[in-house]
Amino acid sequence: MDIFLVRVLACLTIGIGMIVLFTAKFRVHAFFALVIACFLVGLGVGLPFDGVLTAIKEGFGNILKSLGVLIVLGTTLAAILEYTGCTHVMANAILKCVGEKRAALAMSFTGLIVGLPIFCDSGYIVLSGLNKSLAKSTGISMIIMAVSLATGLYAVHCLIPPHPGAAAAAGIIGADFGKLILIGVMAAIPSMFAGYLWANYAGSKIPKPTTEEELSVSDDITYPSVMKAFMPVVIPIMLIALKSFFVVDPGASNQWINTLLVTGDPVIALAIGILLAFNARRGWRKDTVAKLLQDGAEKAGGILVIIGAGGAFGAVLAATKIGNHLGGALPLASMGIFFPFLLTFILKTAQGSSTVAIITAASIVLPLLHALGLDTDKGHILCVLAMGAGSMMISHANDAYFWVIAKFSGLEMKTMLKVYSIATICMGLTSFVMVYILSYLL
Repeated sequence: MDIFLVRVLACLTIGIGMIVLFTAKFRVHAFFALVIACFLVGLGVGLPFDGVLTAIKEGFGNILKSLGVLIVLGTTLAAILEYTGCTHVMANAILKCVGEKRAALAMSFTGLIVGLPIFCDSGYIVLSGLNKSLAKSTGISMIIMAVSLATGLYAVHCLIPPHPGAAAAAGIIGADFGKLILIGVMAAIPSMFAGYLWANYAGSKIPKPTTEEELSVSDDITYPSVMKAFMPVVIPIMLIALKSFFVVDPGASNQWINTLLVTGDPVIALAIGILLAFNARRGWRKDTVAKLLQDGAEKAGGILVIIGAGGAFGAVLAATKIGNHLGGALPLASMGIFFPFLLTFILKTAQGSSTVAIITAASIVLPLLHALGLDTDKGHILCVLAMGAGSMMISHANDAYFWVIAKFSGLEMKTMLKVYSIATICMGLTSFVMVYILSYLL
């Protein structure tokens, strides 16, 4: 084997190990862990210090240039939807369609839809009160209700932009956002069902917790209509999708087509979603609007520095030309989408964060796309979805979302491991099987 390749792989293994150690054990912010790994890998393979520094700056800037505004708008939309009560209205609308006897399935669908613009931890916190009320009124175990909601939110969180992991991976790999959303839904829905079915099967075998209490939902808010509640989520997705699948003659000058192409840009589409979310409530005060916008921007800040550091790590790996060496030494062509899936699965299980796992994996996979046979538009989408499937499993005690579910549902760790953690395995494997099937159908 190439001696330089051995050196690169050793440095890469040490670098990934440092990321896992710092983030999982010492609770160091992922930004600093990734930057340290950049220098460790870059200097370890013999790159000059100024070369590593230049790669870090360029990688950081390039990824924020493509994703920065998108992430800020996504977090802002989530904050407004929570405040206006749109999430509550969407949950109730789905429940009415499905029926109380299928309350757990209703919460899974609620998580799937509400989770499109809202991060899984925020979505769970917002809907936990409604979830507890339904568990008490229907007599369904809180274990089943909690995991059903959690897995519905989790399915889209790992697979579909504008969630930071999927968005960053799409930006790094170069996947089309609109097509990724629509094809990602095809993998997310079966994944949601896999989580729901396991929740019902495993949850029914565990005695109901005796500490279940109803968390009251505030009634001092005037909720928007169902149409107003769904529009901020549905309209942006439709606009992005239409642009991605709209074939247009480059020489055409049709005003309607040009308008469609502009509004279908993810940034413009999310901005329209924010305006529609504001329209869901009347009588806005200046300080309330300012607070919501500030909250959205501040929450985005922590995400952006991680994504930027992930882009920097990818730039350093690209500078080492690891792809050329690995492509000649390993039978990557025969591995295809299995390699990004397996790599992300290992990273997720080891350090806990789906976002960090998929960003790190995308940085490693980028120079290997040609060797894996994924260096096409279709291959880029399948690669991102395979990494998203891998980033689902296994969620356990080192995952912050794991503790959000346990805390807000009053579930013990042993129960969470038996039901929720195994549900994430079912979801990840189901998603990957769907991606594999889609690789032949697309």
